[in-house]
Amino acid sequence: MKSMLILLNVTVVAAIIATPALSADLKVTFSKSNGPMLSPENASCISTSSSKSVPGPNKSLAVSWSNGPRGTRSYALTMVDPDVPADFSLFNRADKIIPEDFRRMEFVHWVLADIPPSRTSLGEGTDGNGPSANGLPLERTAHGRRGQNGTGGGNLEDGPHGGYVGPCPPWNDERVHSYHVTVYALDVDRLNLPDLFTSADLIAAAKEHILASGSRDLFYTLNANAGK
Repeated sequence: MKSMLILLNVTVVAAIIATPALSADLKVTFSKSNGPMLSPENASCISTSSSKSVPGPNKSLAVSWSNGPRGTRSYALTMVDPDVPADFSLFNRADKIIPEDFRRMEFVHWVLADIPPSRTSLGEGTDGNGPSANGLPLERTAHGRRGQNGTGGGNLEDGPHGGYVGPCPPWNDERVHSYHVTVYALDVDRLNLPDLFTSADLIAAAKEHILASGSRDLFYTLNANAGK
């Protein structure tokens, strides 16, 4: 999981604020979650009775959304954790506690563009089904075109880093991490994107084409005392 400490230098929140006013909202739902908590099946790290953090199943989320408005020709999806501690040297250290109010950064877990307009759901494991050190190929699939998740650091030196990568928050973090899943309904079949694209590239390319969007949060932690 060392590569997960490499964060994309993105400004997702600012890009979303810069998008034009939307004419409608999409309803985003998850078919497998424990209330607002993300299922360990969808995490890349889990805790056990004998270890604070071990590799998890890393199955991509089962997510669905309502139909886009008239004129929808494709969808796009992003999943972002805005709660990553900004100092990697503190991660998973028995001699350190990361306080809840510590400064934070974003980590991108999932990017899909050009999702066909006929598709309004992704089954569990559709875009990642098991641990993967280097991610999935950055290619067009039947369920959309993969962008690069945060483990790639904006390059291809140690793998493509496409597809879903599940949560793996530091086990010594006092904050419960939130995971923002956003779906966009777009008025184009395909976005004008480079061969290797990030969530920031997607949002920049999509901002003039958004007919509707919807977001929903899930939460996850490896610290039993987080948020208390």
